[in-house]
Amino acid sequence: QTKYGDIEFGFYPDVAPVTVEHIFKLVRLGAYNTNHFFRVDKGFVAQVADVVGGRKAPLNEAQMEEGKKTIKGEFSDVKHVRGILSMGRYSDPNSAQSSFSILLGSAPHLDREVDLSLFSFFVLQYAVFGKVTKGFETLELLQELPTKREGIFVMPQERVTILSTYYYDVDPVPLKCEDEVSILRRRLIQASNELEEQVWSSSTKQCFTHGFCASAENEMSSLSRIGFCFKSGI
Repeated sequence: QTKYGDIEFGFYPDVAPVTVEHIFKLVRLGAYNTNHFFRVDKGFVAQVADVVGGRKAPLNEAQMEEGKKTIKGEFSDVKHVRGILSMGRYSDPNSAQSSFSILLGSAPHLDREVDLSLFSFFVLQYAVFGKVTKGFETLELLQELPTKREGIFVMPQERVTILSTYYYDVDPVPLKCEDEVSILRRRLIQASNELEEQVWSSSTKQCFTHGFCASAENEMSSLSRIGFCFKSGI
């Protein structure tokens, strides 16, 4: 969830199983809460920052461990068209971590390899791992925000914060009442533990290298709301 509205995603586990597992684990850990869209390039992409360095709230140990992992590029024949989710990375095709882009239009140049010589290829491909299922009106609002250019990036002038994330199954298996209660209890305990740790960390009023000071009030606010919706399938 952002203040401009919700965006719902669906994953492609058959196309990019390792990537989906990694991103979904970060979602379950709450790692994207208080992160932000650092890039909004109209007609091209809205890009979420890496959770390491992108969040306002400090990362706990589990979030940091998963957020620092690099993922092998799982390139496929799925085309980069409007609504597609695609992993961000550096020049190394296997350097993706937790940043990803939402395509705001078609970008066929992200689908191919370019032959530079008889002996080498420059990999322009990016790993597709899902798509937007709801919330295109939110993306339209983001595209209308005032922007500034920093190098190759077109960035919003204001911070577009991810207030919270949540997930659910598209076709859940029917459960007994006690099973549902048990699942909800585990989720509540997990959220409570994370909040307690982050509030404690925030109370120290430490500033981090990416230029933000965590505050208990901000984290309380983000966890009390419903955010991005990640589905486990399409």
